[in-house]
Amino acid sequence: MNSINKTARMAGFHYFMYFATSIIANMFGHFVFVDAPVTVNHIMAHESQFRIGFVISLFSVVFFLLAAWYLYVLLKPVDKNMALLFLLLNLGGFAIWCFSTLNLFASLLLLSGADYLKVFQPDQLQAQAMLFVNLRKSGAITAQIPYGIWLFPLGNLVFKSGFLPKILGLLLIVDGFGLLICVFQFFLLPGYEVISVPFMAVSFIAELSLTLWLLIKGVKDQEPTPADGQK
Repeated sequence: MNSINKTARMAGFHYFMYFATSIIANMFGHFVFVDAPVTVNHIMAHESQFRIGFVISLFSVVFFLLAAWYLYVLLKPVDKNMALLFLLLNLGGFAIWCFSTLNLFASLLLLSGADYLKVFQPDQLQAQAMLFVNLRKSGAITAQIPYGIWLFPLGNLVFKSGFLPKILGLLLIVDGFGLLICVFQFFLLPGYEVISVPFMAVSFIAELSLTLWLLIKGVKDQEPTPADGQK
């Protein structure tokens, strides 16, 4: 039981570190929930801060992947196949997110003032930098497809586990639907961000609740219930 609780708290710790580093990264980088011109102006005015935010954001998603790994270890006794599914989905989101984040660095390079860029006018470079910032945003939203779908098997396992509150599992499943709705809103109904606001709030509540429960409470003093047909 001590081993299970240690795994639960490690999952909660890495999930919490993901939240904390994401917030810090945005404080330095200004590239989340802002329009591209804001990010571009911030790069030009505070390049060193942007670089710090960029590096911290890379570590934040690594913390998220590590949290998924510890959740896999914690929940695989319930259903190993379903646990492996949510781990692979998280890995897919990780890959898309990392690839899309390179666009932020491309925007930084465009605004670096390097000699080879002098063939372009300053307004042309700023326009290209905004394009790459927008591409990063589109990539980050695309990553929410696997990141949203992973919440369905995760929520199902939390619900069935017997050592975590069922309400957390239900919240995670609702969170999965919410993230997918946010994806559809971004690509099909741009300009109607108000649709996504309540779902983003649910997402924050669901995942922060899981994080704090794992970090503070751990798991109940009982063995997980294996899925039918599993030993």
